[in-house]
Amino acid sequence: MTLLIFLVTLMLFILLGVPIAFSLLISGIALMMYMDLFSTQLVSQNLINGVNNFPLMAVPFFILAGELMNRGGLSKRIIDFSMTLLGHVRGGLGYVAILACLLFAGLSGSAVADVAALGAILIPMMAKAGYDRNRSAGLIAAGGIIAPMIPPSVSMILFGVTGGVSISQLFMAGIIPGILMAVGLTIAWWLVMRKDTSVEKFPKKPLKEMLISSRHAVWALVLPMIIVVGLRGGIFTPTEAAVIAVAYAFFVGFFIYRELKLKHLFSAFLVAAKMTSIVLFLAAAALYCAWLITVANIPRVITEFLGPFINQQLLLLVLIVIIVIVIGTVMDLTPMILILTPLLMPVVAEAGIHPVYFGVIFILANSIGLLTPPVGTVLNVACGVGKIGMVDIVKGVWPFLLAHIVILILLILFPGIILVPLDWFIN
Repeated sequence: MTLLIFLVTLMLFILLGVPIAFSLLISGIALMMYMDLFSTQLVSQNLINGVNNFPLMAVPFFILAGELMNRGGLSKRIIDFSMTLLGHVRGGLGYVAILACLLFAGLSGSAVADVAALGAILIPMMAKAGYDRNRSAGLIAAGGIIAPMIPPSVSMILFGVTGGVSISQLFMAGIIPGILMAVGLTIAWWLVMRKDTSVEKFPKKPLKEMLISSRHAVWALVLPMIIVVGLRGGIFTPTEAAVIAVAYAFFVGFFIYRELKLKHLFSAFLVAAKMTSIVLFLAAAALYCAWLITVANIPRVITEFLGPFINQQLLLLVLIVIIVIVIGTVMDLTPMILILTPLLMPVVAEAGIHPVYFGVIFILANSIGLLTPPVGTVLNVACGVGKIGMVDIVKGVWPFLLAHIVILILLILFPGIILVPLDWFIN
C-alpha cells in the first residue's frame, strides 16, 4: 500500500505539470502522513542531509567547467580538429559530429549541453552542405547521449551518490561503452550515407594545416586524460577532479587561447549556478524520498514483486531495462536516476549483479529515454537549435537510436565489456 500511495501521488502531480522536484516532495509528504510520521523538521532535515554530500560538490564544478570551455574556445578547437581529420570523406560532417560528440563528452558530462553547443554550429553547416536536416539533427542528438557515459558524467555522479556506488569506478567502467556508442553511430551513419552522393565534400586539408589544428586542440584533448589518469592513479577524487577541470578550463581559455575574458565569468557563474540549483534541488528531494522509501520498507515490496527473477540475472536485467526505457519516454534522465536507483539497488544487490555494471547499463537505458518522444529532452534541444519539428527529428533519429539499443543489448549479453576494464582499474 505504501508503494502504491507513493507512486500514484508522484505520477498524479507529474501529469498535472508540477515540476519533478516538487512532485517528489509532495509524494514524500503524502507517504509520511499515511505512515503518521509527518514532521516539518524531519522533511527539512532530510532535504538538507540529501545535498550535504561531498561527492555532490562535483556537479557544480563540472557544470562550471563546461561553461568555461565553451566561452574559452576549447569547444571550437575540437570541432576544427574533427573537421581537419574527417571533413573530406563522403558524409564527412557526420563523422565530424560523432567524433566531436565523443570528445565533448569528456569535457562537459552533460548531453543537453553537448547537443546545444554542437547542434548550433554543425546542424546549419550540414544543411548548407546538402545533408538532410532531420537526419543531421537526429545524429547530433544521438551523439549527445554519449556524455552520460563518459567521465566526467554528471549522471554517474548522481547515481553513485544515490546508490552508494564508487563514482571513480563508474567513471572508468563507462569509457569503453561510451566509445562503443560512438562506433555504433559511425556504422549507422555509414549505412544511411553509403549511397548518398549529393552532399558536399570538403577539400582535404594539407598536412601542415592538420598539424596546426592538432596543436591548437591538444589543450582541449588533454583534460579528459588528466581526469582518467588522476582517478586511476588515486591522485584525486572525482570531486577534486571537478575543481581541477575548472582551473584547467580557466587557465587554457584565459592564458592559452585568450578567448575567455573577465566579463565572461559572471555569465558563466550565473548559468552554472542556475543549472546547479535545479540539479541539487532535485537531488535533495529524491534523497529525501530515498530515506522515506527505506523507512517504509518499499524495497522489500519491489524485491517480492521481482522475486521470480532474482535468481535469473539476465532476465531480471532485461526486465529492468524495459521498464526504464518505457518510463523514460515520459520522464527526464536526472529524476529517473534519482527516483529509481534507491528502489532498484536492493533488488540488484540481492540478485548478485555487480553494482557498477548495473550502473552503466541503467544509465545507458535512461539515456536512451532522452531520444524518445514525447519528453525526449535532448530531442527537444536538437529541434530548437536545428529549427525543425519533433515529428521531423524522430524520422531522422531512429537509425541512431537503434544503434544505441544494439550497444545496450551487447553490454547486457557480454558483461566483460564493462567488468574487464573495471578489474584493471581496481587492480
